[in-house]
Amino acid sequence: MNRSKPKKNREPKPFSSKQPEGVRTLLGDPKKAINKLAWPMIIAMAAHTIYNLVDAIWVSGLGPDAIASIGFFFPFFFMAMAISTGLGIGGGAAISRRIGAKDKVGADKVAVHTIILMVITAILFTVPFLIFAENIFYLIGAGELIDLVMAYSRIMFAGTIIIFFSMIATSILRAEGDVKRAMWIMMFGAILNIFLDPIFIYTFGLGVAGAAWATMISMTIASLIVFYWLFIKKDTYISFNFRSFKWDREIMKDISKVGVPASVMQVSMAFTMLIMNIILILIAGKDGVAVFTIGWRVVTVAILPLIGVATAVTSVTGAAFGAKNIDKLKTSYFYSIKLGLIISTIAGAITFIFAPQITAVFITGEGSTRIADDLILFLRVICLFYPGVAFGMFSSAMFQGTSEGTKSLLVTVFRTLILAPPLALAFAIYMNMGILGIWIGMVIANIIGSMAAFIWAMVFIKGLRSSFKKDKNNRSHLQEGCKMD
Repeated sequence: MNRSKPKKNREPKPFSSKQPEGVRTLLGDPKKAINKLAWPMIIAMAAHTIYNLVDAIWVSGLGPDAIASIGFFFPFFFMAMAISTGLGIGGGAAISRRIGAKDKVGADKVAVHTIILMVITAILFTVPFLIFAENIFYLIGAGELIDLVMAYSRIMFAGTIIIFFSMIATSILRAEGDVKRAMWIMMFGAILNIFLDPIFIYTFGLGVAGAAWATMISMTIASLIVFYWLFIKKDTYISFNFRSFKWDREIMKDISKVGVPASVMQVSMAFTMLIMNIILILIAGKDGVAVFTIGWRVVTVAILPLIGVATAVTSVTGAAFGAKNIDKLKTSYFYSIKLGLIISTIAGAITFIFAPQITAVFITGEGSTRIADDLILFLRVICLFYPGVAFGMFSSAMFQGTSEGTKSLLVTVFRTLILAPPLALAFAIYMNMGILGIWIGMVIANIIGSMAAFIWAMVFIKGLRSSFKKDKNNRSHLQEGCKMD
């Protein structure tokens, strides 16, 4: 009689009953995952939108020179956000894919690589701008505002590492499905900034420098809380082991495949806005730019929920891709589009019906009433833009989740750079429709570009199904061969 003890299973069990709720959400029902991951981000982004509006109000009290001085810094701030967001998306998508593949060790390694890349990139971004900032601002026309510009920008450039860490850390939390803490920390930072702005700007008499200090202090406090969660309390699913770190070319490639195109994608959207401003100057003068600037703020608020859903799509499709579960990937993608269509249709209806009331909120300054009719027209035309956004944005998010960052970049560039400016010019000039033609051109460009992205996504998903099926068949044949041996 064999009395030997049975061998214990020594394989690691990273997905035990103790796995975090966020990971269970990622690997569970895809529809529930989209809902649970999207809404906290929608709330957090709404808080940031409110902060941006309140911040603009406080700074505007300092006069037009103060607003202009911050405006000179904005392109550089957008660059920092674009790079850090892209790196966060690239690292986060790679983490989600490894969670889906039940490879916790791999997910941890990606997180470590992402943090180290963040530090290196932040240093490379910060040092040249700290040294040459004054010369750069002189070259781009700051001139007599240089003292105000430098008072604000020195503080912001010095805090670039905080901006980078804030974006990367919350991306890691979202990647493992921990969107609630990502939401709370984003809301906390925004609300704290709202309270600190008047204190530093007016009570301490620091002016524009006070606005910079308020921003950096609020971001630093929020970042310290996330730092505590990740590296001291260590109660996240992802863990960090820097001592055994070695550069892994495959991980670097995996992060870059999504991260670099995501960064370029955001910069391309900013470049599109610049081109549209030039077209508007040619067609409608500075009033046209004013209408577009105000109107696009309304559009940004209206599509905020879609951005929240898009962050969920990247994580959920990434996990499904890692698990090679094509049905879950397809379900999450289609459900997100259905949800996006409902949200965008409601937002469009509200915008159309209440366009005069929305316009009245922004038309308060002296002489601004002359653009009221054009702004109402913009809002009522651009609401047709909303439903198409879901198809394009969620297709792009799905490509990011499945490590196809280049495809995500291409569908965005096609819609924003290749289609929008030429169609806007064509309708404005060749169809002799003026400023109305610009808005119509933007809407049609979005519809065509988004439908093209959707068709490409469908073809891609169909190809994935065949690829996953082939891999499964190959594994079955190998297992049968091993049994015969």
